[in-house]
Amino acid sequence: MKRVTVFCGSSFGTNKIYETQAYLLGKTLANRGIELVYGGANTGLMGTVADGALSQGGKVIGVLPDFLREKEVAHEGLTELIIVDTMHERKTKMNELSDGAITLPGGFGTLEEFFEMLTWAQLGLHKKPIAILNTDGFFDSLNELIQTMVDKGFLKEVNQKMLLISYDIDDLLLQMKNYVAPTVSKWISKELI
Repeated sequence: MKRVTVFCGSSFGTNKIYETQAYLLGKTLANRGIELVYGGANTGLMGTVADGALSQGGKVIGVLPDFLREKEVAHEGLTELIIVDTMHERKTKMNELSDGAITLPGGFGTLEEFFEMLTWAQLGLHKKPIAILNTDGFFDSLNELIQTMVDKGFLKEVNQKMLLISYDIDDLLLQMKNYVAPTVSKWISKELI
């Protein structure tokens, strides 16, 4: 992996550990020579993960829709800032630039970006690892919901296993490095239901 996209909140959340882990992730990526691609803002966890990478001399590429330039406030210290027109262009560009994605705590936008990348993988549009850094158990209930999708017949177990989850940055990066995309299609046959 040469570049990783990170999806995360433009807020800090209520627990200082979210900010601490975002900064540590940025530092770790830079120290391993992995470039960071993210949403381009200097606010919340977004700015924190970028600052972590930049603190170690890492390369950081931000992708920011023009209409969010003022609201999310573009990070001025990036290696490169790419301005796009729409949210869809942002996700497409981030996917084009990266070899995988890590999701940190965030809100609707973070989850929307994460699920679109995961869905693209499920549909076979890419074979990149999609991962969650489950800081302080933030994504535990999402993981339970995904298990319910499997249990109720809406998601194949092989597709569930596409999602890499860990509480630990080093373990997560190792999982991503060793990831092999499944060769099974997404659709469940009527005979299985």
